[in-house]
Formats: sequence, C-alpha cells, structure tokens
Amino acid sequence: MTINMENNDQKIILVTGATGYVGGRLVPRLLEAGYKVRVFVRDPSRLQGRPWLDKVEVVKGDALQLETLYPALKNVSVAYYLIHGWQGGKASAIRDMNVARNFVMAANQVGISRIIYLGELVDTTAKLSPYLRSRHETGYILRQGAIPVTEFLAGMIVGSGSILFEMVRYLAEREPILFCPKWFYSLAQPIAIRNVLDYLVGAINNPESVGKRIEIGGSMRLTYAEMLLKYADLRNLKRYLLPIPFNFPHISAYWVHMVTPVTYNAVLPLIEGLNIKAIADINQAKQIFPSIELLDFPTAVQYAFNKIEAGEIVSSWKDALVTSAGDIQPYRFDLEAGMYIERRQRLVDASTNEVYRSFTGIGGERGWLYMDWLWTIRGWIDKAIGGVGLRRGRRHPDDVWVGDSLDFWRVESVEPGYSMRLRAEMKVPGKAWLEFTCTPASWNKTLLTTTAYYDALGLKGLIYWFTMWPFHKFIFDGLTREIANRAEKIYLEE
Repeated sequence: MTINMENNDQKIILVTGATGYVGGRLVPRLLEAGYKVRVFVRDPSRLQGRPWLDKVEVVKGDALQLETLYPALKNVSVAYYLIHGWQGGKASAIRDMNVARNFVMAANQVGISRIIYLGELVDTTAKLSPYLRSRHETGYILRQGAIPVTEFLAGMIVGSGSILFEMVRYLAEREPILFCPKWFYSLAQPIAIRNVLDYLVGAINNPESVGKRIEIGGSMRLTYAEMLLKYADLRNLKRYLLPIPFNFPHISAYWVHMVTPVTYNAVLPLIEGLNIKAIADINQAKQIFPSIELLDFPTAVQYAFNKIEAGEIVSSWKDALVTSAGDIQPYRFDLEAGMYIERRQRLVDASTNEVYRSFTGIGGERGWLYMDWLWTIRGWIDKAIGGVGLRRGRRHPDDVWVGDSLDFWRVESVEPGYSMRLRAEMKVPGKAWLEFTCTPASWNKTLLTTTAYYDALGLKGLIYWFTMWPFHKFIFDGLTREIANRAEKIYLEE
C-alpha cells in the first residue's frame, strides 16, 4: 500500500492523546510540516494555552463511547493512536483494550488510510505487569483491523517532562546517596523525544513503514543507574549508588513518590516493568528511516535540561493525569450549597495585569510567598499518606494552562487577566478549591480577592475543616498580602 501525502494540506491527520506528553509535542511538529491537524480529546478546556490551539480542529469525545469516534475520524487519512492509561492494574488494562477495540471498529467503518501507534518496547517472553501487557496487546488489537498499522516500539523517552526522565532527574538532583534496587541495573536503550517525533512524523510519507512493527531506541545502551550517574556528571553532582539485590517495586514506587514529583500510581506500573531488559533492534528503523540521526543520551539530556532551564516545557507526563478529585465541576459558591467559604480582599496599587501575573506565578520553585515551610510540611504529610505531595512543582514559572499541576493543586480554570481557580489534589475528606480574582477598582488600583472553598465529606470532613480553619487565618491572610506586594513590585520594576 502506498500513501502519498506530499501535498500535506489535502488530508486530515488525527492526533489522539493530544493532552499527553508525546501527543502535545507531536501536534506542533505536524503543523510545522504543513499538515492539517485534528485533535480528539475528552476535555477541550485542557488544551487552553497551547500556542497551536487556533491552528487545529478540536473534536470532543471519549474513545470508550464508540459514537464519539466517528466525527473524529471523518475525512482522516492517518490517525495517531496515543491513548493509554497511567494508573496500572487490570481494570486500567481492560479499559485500554476496550478503547483500542472501539477505535479499530470506528476506523474500519469510516475507512481511514492508516493508524500509527506508539507502543512499548517489551520482552514478551517475560512476566509483564498489567500495564505493559496492555500496551503490547493494544498493538495486537489495532493490527487485527482492516486498516494498515505502523507500530513503533520505544522504551524510555528522554525529554523535558517525560515521566522516566523526570524520575531519574529528580533522584539525581536530590539524593546524594541512593539505595538502588535490582531494577536500577536493568539494561535499557533510552531515546530522545526529538527522535521519537522524527519517526512518528516521518512515517506518514514513508510507504516502507506501512504494516511494520519497528523497534526504536537511542544510540546508547545504559542501565538506569548509569543514566543517573551520567545525568549527575552533566550537572557536576557527586552521587553514590548502593546496590540492593531485590526489586521491591512497591517500596521503590513509594520511595520515588516521596522524593520526586512523580506519583506512586503513575510510577508503579513503570517500575514493575523496569526489571525487564528493554533493548531495541534498531537495524530495521535505520533501513526504513536512514536520514534520522540518533542522539546519544548525554546530548538528549542536555537538550531536555536546556528546555527546563528556559521554562519551555511544551508538554509533561502530568498533563495527561486525571485529577484525583474527579471530574465533577464545583458548586455555585454560596453557603446554601453546603460549601464552607473564606474570602479575603485587598486593594493593590497595581493594574490587573500585574496582580494576575502575581497570583498565577505562585508555587513551584518560587514557593507560596508566605510561610512556605508550612506548605512544605503539608506536602510531606500528604505524601506520607499516599497523596501527590508538594514536590510536583509547575510546568512554567509564570504561565498556567487549564490542567496544569501546581504543586498539590490542579489548575481547573483560567480567565486570562482576571482569575485562576485551583482544585486540591492533596488527600482531604471532601473537595477543596482556591480561587484568585482581580478586578479594576479605580485608576491603577486593583481589588485582589482570594477565596477558599471547601465541600466537607461527612464527619471527617467537618473535623478536618475546624482543625485547619485556625491556620487559614494567618496563612491565607499572609498569602493575599504577599501576592499584593509582589504585584506592586512588578508594577514598580516595569
């Protein structure tokens, strides 16, 4: 079968999983190549802030609901299948395979030209975790349809925001001495995200890739311990590794959860598969894509670190995570709705622009402006009881998008120049929100409003509220005051 896409604007390219790490980077690459792009997402609001949003067609839907796939696939030539869950376990694996079956059924009926799937490089003879098994079986399900499939099989992806790279990076940055379980010494073949995108985009006009399963990897084979030490060398850090002759996946996941921004549920299914050697036979990839030059691990790390330092993280593993608080929208915030509400206001000698920039810049490396140590303690308590903790940081020091993680909050809504609402992802008996708004008060003065909402769950929720309420007085008073001070400082500097 031959696919001619030289006139790139003639056919639509569908990208599923556009809110995820790879999908969020694939879309701009396709646009740069001149393709007409459509994205299929469950919640279009999570694309807010992407610089390419006005250049693509957005179709809302859920691949678990077959009928929503048909409008997404209509008039599509090539569809990228980048859908998969992160939570691990049999239930998640079954859901992933049901989604794949729906996609094949809809693609067969609509009659697209090809599916391109980014799968996982695994040793199928080994005992696989449910997550890795589902990644392998998803490829099998896609190939059973009438639509030709190009399946790329990759292991660890190196790039700013990729989950395994972030794990290695934070461990190297924060732990001078590491006790390393057996999986730390498994051999892998990490590949730069740039090269992954080279393959994905290059496959469209490459007829030799049609119907093939192609293993891809970087130019170096390294253990995770070697990767950590090479990263440390690049950062001029002295690190000592103490081997442990056991895997301990659950303990390892909890350890990673406590000392890095990567959550337990996200990293456990990956660690369960890291004891398996993931080496790619890249000869076929070289033959089909001879022009792609593979980056070595140090170069890929340097590119990633440059992006992190410049605050140019286009997408992150965190972007695709579903909030632990669920998808239910908050109530209309009033007392009659059973919501506990605390509202604080302050008049600021600055415009709304400076006030908005001030409160959207809290968290991450900048911290919480007032009594930051208390926020840190709250984060450690949350980590200790299995929550996300405070260490996830933020994607960019100043800009926020809907869906961004911001320490132990999730950005739920943003109205540029006016408001930001955060939804709590720390473990609390109920649901909580923190909202900031700025409205013009008079010439060059702005009314800053900080509002905390809490929907208590049962008796535990009430006890939690009245336990925390005394601390809210000085924490939120101080936070509001320091946001105002920072806004005035920004105004004076400009």
